[in-house]
Amino acid sequence: MKRRDFLKTSAATLAGAAGATALLAGCDSEQKATAQDAPAVHTRKKVRWRLASSFPRGLDTIFGGAEVLAERVKALSGGDFEIRVYPAGELVPGLQVLDSVQQGTVQVGQTASYYYTGKNPALAFDTCVPFGMTSRQQTGWLLEGGGLELMRGLFADFNIINFPAGNTGGQMGGWFKREINSVSDLKGLKIRIPGLGGSVMDRLGATVQVLAGGDIFPALERGAIDATEWVGPYDDEKLGFYKVAKLYYYPGWWEPGPSLSYYVNTEQWAQLPAVFKEIFTAAASESATSMQARYDARNPAALDRLLGHGVQLKPFGSDVLDACAQASREVLEEHAAADPAYRAVYETWLKARNESFTWWRTAEMAYAEAAFKLG
Repeated sequence: MKRRDFLKTSAATLAGAAGATALLAGCDSEQKATAQDAPAVHTRKKVRWRLASSFPRGLDTIFGGAEVLAERVKALSGGDFEIRVYPAGELVPGLQVLDSVQQGTVQVGQTASYYYTGKNPALAFDTCVPFGMTSRQQTGWLLEGGGLELMRGLFADFNIINFPAGNTGGQMGGWFKREINSVSDLKGLKIRIPGLGGSVMDRLGATVQVLAGGDIFPALERGAIDATEWVGPYDDEKLGFYKVAKLYYYPGWWEPGPSLSYYVNTEQWAQLPAVFKEIFTAAASESATSMQARYDARNPAALDRLLGHGVQLKPFGSDVLDACAQASREVLEEHAAADPAYRAVYETWLKARNESFTWWRTAEMAYAEAAFKLG
């Protein structure tokens, strides 16, 4: 081969090799980009969790929040992380969700923290307390006001990390078989009501019971209780309370904006791959948003239907509300005086509450009153 031909051939070979290298590098880069864009579903370990809820399956909004969580976790993980959701009573009783997560019987639970104030009264702040914050105020305090960090400090004692799971919005005052015209009418009243609201009612002479959602209707029907609170028109209609009690009182001063929670066993959380932790956190946030939106959309029409069934709307009188507010302050202050840990949470919460209502009175409440006048 002549020297000139050899140089031409060599140059062509090198150019071809360089092109091939570039092509392979491009392909490799494209593959890497694709791998980064899509979950590595074939390389991650599979995770299967069980979730125990405090709520019956028929309540498609509150129980449905856990189903939204499970659906999003599965979709975002490409099926590698799945959560099977169980309603109250199927795995554990509705009011034993905290215990089951703490002990590792299930990896995750969906519940309301005020069910467990017997374990620590300060857990009520994770849900709500009487004459406390609205749903938006509560969410703001938890996510941006330091509330979630305070709550996680409490839940660490139970081997649990908690996540906000949604809010029902403002609730009704509940269903009564007899009228409440004065504070004296609360004496001897047998009522289902959890949390610190129950402590207030007890102080005013009522006989308080805490029942899971699925147990309330039969208790009301057979006379084991005279009254019950639950959530609001949409859920209350589903549970059929209007069939056995026709007096529907408002407002729900003990639950002005109750937030639900997901409890995750801390050992199980520690074992999750980092990407699954991010997926769970994002899915929990999405399910929380959807719960509030669904209640806001469904409650108005449900209230109209209840009124069509002969239900009578009744406001609590000002003397009743004043007495309940005073008793609420006493209960909160007594807990704060008895427990420094409770006081630390209470004082932080109270400051946030008072500041929030100053703003609320200026904008939200003033607008609501003006808009209502327009009809």
